[in-house]
Amino acid sequence: MAAELDDWSLGRLLSTAARLVEHDWNAWLARHDLTHAGFLALHTLGPDALTQRQLAAGSQIEEQTMGRVLDRLERTGHITRHRDPEDRRRSLVQRTEQGHRTYEAVRTSGISDRLVEEALEDPQRFRADLVRLIERIGAADDHDHHEAP
Repeated sequence: MAAELDDWSLGRLLSTAARLVEHDWNAWLARHDLTHAGFLALHTLGPDALTQRQLAAGSQIEEQTMGRVLDRLERTGHITRHRDPEDRRRSLVQRTEQGHRTYEAVRTSGISDRLVEEALEDPQRFRADLVRLIERIGAADDHDHHEAP
């Protein structure tokens, strides 16, 4: 397998590694009745109630997908939804105490780092390289979106 991987582009390697880590991460989260998207939603929620649109934007998840994520989180007792008193057409989403405890347990477990760090020789350097990659690509994307056509 190693010889085959030598021919892969960096983008393909990064994408494959991300999928493998996400698979392990989702398996671990499932033991807490969560998915990756559900964890992102709980993280974005914090202590304040938000609309589905705000949650989707803050979690970088499509609004339609967020609806399904919230349905699951509500069934598992991690969130509640209630009508927005300022606009009865909208629902406000809030973490429950159970949702808060679950989020904190996952966050403080360090599992998302351990899943990756165990396979690396220099996790801190890898982290720095990933941050730099995200910042540069993100800055390029921001620049592209703000340029005049």
